[in-house]
Amino acid sequence: MFSPKGDNIQMKQRSISSLVLIVCALFLVTVLHGTARSQPVTGTDGGYNVKTYNAKGDGQTLDSPAINKAIDAAAAAGGGTVYFPAGTYLSGSIHLQSNIQLYIDQGATILASPNPGDFDPPEPNQWDQYQDYGHSHWHNSLIWGENLHDISIIGPGLIDGRNLSRSVHRNDKVTENKTIALKQCRNVIIKDISIFKAGHFGILATGVDNWTVDNLKIDTNRDGINIDCCRNVRISNCSINSPWDDAIVMKSSYALGSAIATEDVTITNCMVSGGYVLGTLLDGTFQKYTPQDRIPHTGRIKCGTESNGGFKNITISNCVFDNCQGLALETVDGGLLEDVSVSNITMRDIVSMPIFLRLGSRMRGPSGTPVGQLRRVTISNIVVYNSASRAASTISGIPGHNIEDVQINNLQFFVQGGGTGEQADIQVPEKENSYPEPTMFGTLPAYGFFIRHARGIEINNVSIHPMKPDMRPPFYLDDVRDVDFINVKTPKQAGVPTFNLQDTQAFQTHQVEGVPDTHLETADNKQL
Repeated sequence: MFSPKGDNIQMKQRSISSLVLIVCALFLVTVLHGTARSQPVTGTDGGYNVKTYNAKGDGQTLDSPAINKAIDAAAAAGGGTVYFPAGTYLSGSIHLQSNIQLYIDQGATILASPNPGDFDPPEPNQWDQYQDYGHSHWHNSLIWGENLHDISIIGPGLIDGRNLSRSVHRNDKVTENKTIALKQCRNVIIKDISIFKAGHFGILATGVDNWTVDNLKIDTNRDGINIDCCRNVRISNCSINSPWDDAIVMKSSYALGSAIATEDVTITNCMVSGGYVLGTLLDGTFQKYTPQDRIPHTGRIKCGTESNGGFKNITISNCVFDNCQGLALETVDGGLLEDVSVSNITMRDIVSMPIFLRLGSRMRGPSGTPVGQLRRVTISNIVVYNSASRAASTISGIPGHNIEDVQINNLQFFVQGGGTGEQADIQVPEKENSYPEPTMFGTLPAYGFFIRHARGIEINNVSIHPMKPDMRPPFYLDDVRDVDFINVKTPKQAGVPTFNLQDTQAFQTHQVEGVPDTHLETADNKQL
């Protein structure tokens, strides 16, 4: 039977139940929202928001104390994401801790303070005489960490180091500030961020293992990324403009007190340059410096110069070099440089030479360290346009210490040319203990390759075209053993040989344009 009274009671009960559900839902939302603001939620305003810890983000207030409080809070809870929402965070030294991720959101900038007193002083290092000062200290940096694990710095925000100074006088000492410095860390990810004017280094990593770097844009006045005494490193999809220094450089210094190799490194899908006006890589306008700007245009990928521990198992592939120096593989401080593969590289407007391999004896390290070795290198599929012709690509050891087992395949070089007959007679100094640079020997007596103190060299499927007539030979060999030239094309210039051979043994050619197939057991002061 229908009962209005009973129906009203049921309606009231339903209303009360609905009200209870609404209250519970609101409570749950509040709890979850509070949890989201204290727990890491990558890419949102959750995590340990630096503004919760009184960071202002106004570009005027020093925010590093608040940032470090947020990191401390996350570390105390076992780890988490320290979140930077949009804003400009003026900062001195930021202290990373284990299990911490810094997330710099779109529109967020960490701006280095102009006050040297806001940065930590460089820590002592008893081995600092064996490498550059900048490689001996880490604490004097915008962001640094030591003896940490499981850390990450990810974007898509900006780190602006325009106020970082290479030489700041503090307590009568010279310091060289960096943007990011890591010492003896493991399981590190740096991804998606942009860095502008990074000080001495954009990233200095020493003794860092299991390290991934991906999709960075660095526009800087010194080094971009330094990989020192590191193992299992992956660098990919990065664009780096560094007109005054190297873009991506592997080193193996003595900064940790022993000779430690940099090994198992992959560098792929990167663009390096030394020719863009600072800031125009980041804003996408790519404005080039003019010749009147007198810029060194360094901006390359390199192994060396610090090379106590050597380099092993290195792969460089699918990279673009633009308006900079070329590839450099150097060991001069006693380390082994071995098992290197370089492939699929394009270069344009190279200011020195496309390829530079140097085994030397600078020997900046503990006394008694023997001369190192450079061996087992393969370089293939390289295209070069408009390379300076003052110096040919170089493979050079020193007397008694040879570069060994180098294969160079599938090259197309378009070099500027213009060399003279007088330059073809240049006697090249050894400079055994000099700092290694492609320009170290001055003008060379060849426009293609200068090879000296080497064994087991194979050059196959190579064409070298001078854009102006060049009166030097394409190839100059001195103290070379077991060398093969196969399928080589160079234009024939009247009165100019293809090869100038000095103290060469076991020399062979096959299908070399303008030269009959040749096998010579010995050749000295011979031209072909």
